Amino acid sequence: MPRYKLTIEYDGTSYAGWQIQADRETVQGALAQAFRRFCGEDVLVAGAGRTDAGVHATGQVAHVDLSRHWRCDTVRDAMTAQLRPHPIAVLHAEEVPDTFDARFSAIKRHYLYRIVNRRPDLALDRDRAWRIPQKLDAGAMHDAAQRLLGKHDFSTFRAAECQAASPLKTLDQLDVFRSGDEIRIVTSARSFLHHQVRSMVGSLMRVGEGRWSADDLEAALKAADRTRCGPMAPAAGLYLAAVSY
Repeated sequence: MPRYKLTIEYDGTSYAGWQIQADRETVQGALAQAFRRFCGEDVLVAGAGRTDAGVHATGQVAHVDLSRHWRCDTVRDAMTAQLRPHPIAVLHAEEVPDTFDARFSAIKRHYLYRIVNRRPDLALDRDRAWRIPQKLDAGAMHDAAQRLLGKHDFSTFRAAECQAASPLKTLDQLDVFRSGDEIRIVTSARSFLHHQVRSMVGSLMRVGEGRWSADDLEAALKAADRTRCGPMAPAAGLYLAAVSY
């Protein structure tokens, strides 16, 4: 059976996350339905990351096995047609060896978190960013963020329901920069704990507003205690931006 690697973009606002659920609409479920309409097959669309409800993607990667060979542009274009009106797009499709696995072959996942730092409400970016009205110091956020790089016990930034076998993760990148009213937080690692990125962003917000220092953030990390975490940032600002193989 030929295997296809898909690069997928979606607005996660109206979905109960990536992973298929029996009674709720999900991104994985919408893709499976589109494949059924396209080629008449019931397939599993296996993703690189299980994004939560309300989280978006500009570079989610998945793989799917089909019973016959199709031209890659046919797969892409047919999925484009069958996914309408869902806010999901297959940007690219390519045939890959059956040893490729979207989840287990990944060597790094890249996330973006968007904060719009202004007093007026969001019109165009509603449900696509976190609006914070009080002025944030992006430079202080970036400097503090560097304390989280490397291999640590990230229990402080881990969801209570996280199913990872270990809280030990290696964080390769956590950069914070401002462009006008927007603050962008870019982070990369081989894998993340459940809610890790949103928890780190919420804690960095405390630094940006001057309530925490870099030392406070580092102390929260070293405590390995969820109660020491800042407020969890909302899902709307988070994007799975890319996956490296």
